[in-house]
Amino acid sequence: MSRDPPPPAPLRRRGPRPLLLHLMLSALRSSVSIAASLPWSAAWPHSKGEDPRLPALRRARAADPEGFSRAVLARALAEDRALIAGIARYRRHPHQRALADPPTLWQEGETRLLDYGALGEGPRRRRAKTVLVIPSLVNRGTILDLDEGASLMRYLAGRGLRPYLLDWGYPDAAARDFTLTDYIAGRLERALAQLPERLLLIGYCMGGLLALAAAQRQRRRIRGLALLATPWDFHAADPEVARAVAGLLPAFEAAFAATGTLPVDLLQTLFVLLDPWGVAERYRAFGRLPAGSARARRFVVLEDWLNDGIPLSAPVARETLGGWYGENRPGRGLWRVAGEVVRPERLDLPAFIAIPERDRIVPPASAEALAALMPAAHVLRPRAGHVGMVAGMSAERALWAPLADFLENV
Repeated sequence: MSRDPPPPAPLRRRGPRPLLLHLMLSALRSSVSIAASLPWSAAWPHSKGEDPRLPALRRARAADPEGFSRAVLARALAEDRALIAGIARYRRHPHQRALADPPTLWQEGETRLLDYGALGEGPRRRRAKTVLVIPSLVNRGTILDLDEGASLMRYLAGRGLRPYLLDWGYPDAAARDFTLTDYIAGRLERALAQLPERLLLIGYCMGGLLALAAAQRQRRRIRGLALLATPWDFHAADPEVARAVAGLLPAFEAAFAATGTLPVDLLQTLFVLLDPWGVAERYRAFGRLPAGSARARRFVVLEDWLNDGIPLSAPVARETLGGWYGENRPGRGLWRVAGEVVRPERLDLPAFIAIPERDRIVPPASAEALAALMPAAHVLRPRAGHVGMVAGMSAERALWAPLADFLENV
């Protein structure tokens, strides 16, 4: 007597976001691969020499067109099945982030200043150096306090520093009208006012630009600056792609009018455009991992973070997409905060600049332009990606330890 299979485990999460876009991209890739393999098709992509596999593939197709087409079809179907299996495994995976937030020192609207030095981790020092860590506006700051064994904030506390995290939170009613000046010269500087002078600033990704502008405005209060995967010249790598991102702004005006923000799924779509096949590759690789492995758990909490983004206020979306990506105002020396041009070359601070070599979000060339303006800065080039550098399996060796060494010696 046969038994019915057990019901699938309940879904614990949604994602990857936007799911329909990822599925459509996968279907498009499979369809193009299959069409290009057929003998009657002239759709095979022209090589510019960037992929050394193409000559061998052409020879195989010429030698056995029908067998080649069958192999391409089988490969495409296998990759699609692997993607679906990886997504299903992620959605049902039992692991959840369980770290409790530290005490809140100060709050304004949804923005909180979290005191990681109050957790009691690591040695107590009477004169522990104060460190303020500033994440991006478009993702939760939990990337810096991701999970057990994956927390830059707790690592810094364990090294005897006094780290604080500025958790921006969702844009409340007031923040939906905020510009970058409102964030930097407003909430960020009011958070700084709660902390001792001569503190250290760390900015991650977009947060690095906010930290840089704040350090220039509050120079006498800052003793050192660390910029992690921070862009500067938005046209250094591929100006056409940057302008194309800016060109999408008119399509977002309806969302701005309805919500006052650039919603999370539209933001995620922009990131997908920077690396269209990257998410599918990650999920296929995840499906091959042992479910209970440390790497599988790390993948799950990282994807949970990515899928729990924060909308961007409409004025900031216009300023960043249009002013940064479209007009490259930072790279051209034209970006202003509260009427003042941000000039890193004039900032005489000890600086630490981390430029991950495999960054697909902030091209290394964009961050290298910032390092070139600060010739006295210590530059670290981890062999990691944008997220892996701060929360990957080798993050302590790649970034945390050298960053803490810098902070301790400033």
